[in-house]
Amino acid sequence: MTTGSPAEPDLLEAARAWGAADPDPVTRAELADLVEAAGGGDPAARAELADRFSGTLQFGTAGLRAAMGAGPMRMNRVVVLRAAAGLAAHVLSADAAAGAGRRPRAVVGYDARISSDVFARDTAAVFTAAGIETLLMPSALPTPVLAWAVRALEAEVGVMVTASHNPPADNGYKVYLGGRAVEPEARGCQIVAPHDRLIAERIAAVGALEDIPRAPDGWTVLPETVKQDYLDAVLPGAPGAGRSLRIALTPMHGVGGRTTTEALRRAGLADVHLVPEQAEPDPRFPTVAFPNPEEPGALDLALATARAVGADLVLANDPDADRVAVAVPVPGDPGQDWRMLRGDEVGALLGHAAAQRWAGRPGAVVANSIVSSRLLGRIAAAVGIEHRETLTGFKWIARVPGLVYGYEEALGYCVAPEVVRDKDGISAAVAVAVLADELRTQGRSLLDVLDDLALAHGVHATDQLSIRVTDLDRIPAMTAALRNAPPATLGGSDVVEVVDLAAPGTGLPPTDGLRLLTADGARAIVRPSGTEPKLKCYLEVIAPVTGRDALAGARAEAQERLCRIRAELEAALGL
Repeated sequence: MTTGSPAEPDLLEAARAWGAADPDPVTRAELADLVEAAGGGDPAARAELADRFSGTLQFGTAGLRAAMGAGPMRMNRVVVLRAAAGLAAHVLSADAAAGAGRRPRAVVGYDARISSDVFARDTAAVFTAAGIETLLMPSALPTPVLAWAVRALEAEVGVMVTASHNPPADNGYKVYLGGRAVEPEARGCQIVAPHDRLIAERIAAVGALEDIPRAPDGWTVLPETVKQDYLDAVLPGAPGAGRSLRIALTPMHGVGGRTTTEALRRAGLADVHLVPEQAEPDPRFPTVAFPNPEEPGALDLALATARAVGADLVLANDPDADRVAVAVPVPGDPGQDWRMLRGDEVGALLGHAAAQRWAGRPGAVVANSIVSSRLLGRIAAAVGIEHRETLTGFKWIARVPGLVYGYEEALGYCVAPEVVRDKDGISAAVAVAVLADELRTQGRSLLDVLDDLALAHGVHATDQLSIRVTDLDRIPAMTAALRNAPPATLGGSDVVEVVDLAAPGTGLPPTDGLRLLTADGARAIVRPSGTEPKLKCYLEVIAPVTGRDALAGARAEAQERLCRIRAELEAALGL
């Protein structure tokens, strides 16, 4: 929630008061320098202070996520301590309403970003002082380990300190609820309304920082074997038989390298080659502009490693390993020896495998977000299982009753929802690699399966227009312009339906976004990102295929239509 920035000299006074309470010498010194510069008439320092004190970070269904630094609009120890106190109050209230037995329990995890371990310990100190039994992860570990632990350890709340794939300057605070704090079907899921609002109200009611009780000790540090326990849960049974697939793997300077390598080894996939420059956690992320596998150039080192070792598959986790990107060799094309699969393509591959396993079984449901491809729905219908669409985010996908598989196009896949109620880039990496290995023994590839799906259901081609902004006011301005004057045609076809996703009656909880559908079945969904300063446009066209010889032509036609739609949306948004 933001308010107007304080006026001078109130701004300087607010900054001095914040610095006096800040327990972190680094951010305290940083703020003191800004105050001195602003007080001396430096306009850039004054503008920076005004931005940092323009309000408070909004606690929402994504928790908190922002750039590191001093002030209420940044991620720092003061903000985290207040968030932990408000969250503790919410959990204690929910637990009391449920009728207590044992003390409520919390699990706290963290990745290797700057200050993640400090924020985790601060959270443990606040929770413990509040009377919550607190279990702290023993080291920087992937988000899926924390998500699993919330359910496995019957915790009422889980906190993961991570900014996932955000830029290096950011950090974040992700919240899960479980145990007695929520209904059974929501245990181990990320928060949704009304919990976000209730937690935000509790945070706003927190008094002065010095009045927040913090225990010097008393929490339990979990043993290092917690990672093995997670792997036992997502990969049950005996170790897999020896498989010959050769894999190039990058954790992208994050915390997933060792865990994903061990998971692959357990599945019999021991020929794994870590990208050496990106193998160890490094919060600076020195080899990538953005530590996001979706970003252009992010997989360059992984592809170079794949070429050097003669790999059959490339896997790339994002820094907290809850997502995975996949690249495959392209035979017979000297101009493109490797191709990164789109999230919708991997989603369809894993969805097809899940649909085959669950074909015809009553109650089995596969699900994906509304911005993901409609192909999964056709795959499900073909084998007689139910398909559901949800709002964007695994906080919604993971809640679907009867879920056996779920995905979203942003490289997130849930292949073991009975164990991890969230996207899991580790178990998904194993599932993709095992599928690729099994196909290889048959003389086939992941690309061959994508061809089969196109022949059966038509070419479902997707693309995304992502607009990163520095001025957040641009996002509502662009969406308002599109609402007021949506295009009459897209890709040469009439727009026959415009749905405001914020309005009631869509069959989904209201959300900020717009969905456009054309007469020939093309679709565009425009919405703000929930975790980054971006406006995102998700595009899909469907092209019928008359036979295997027509595949290349259908794909070329679909890509041409996508390019036209992309250009027309850019014009409609004033770009």
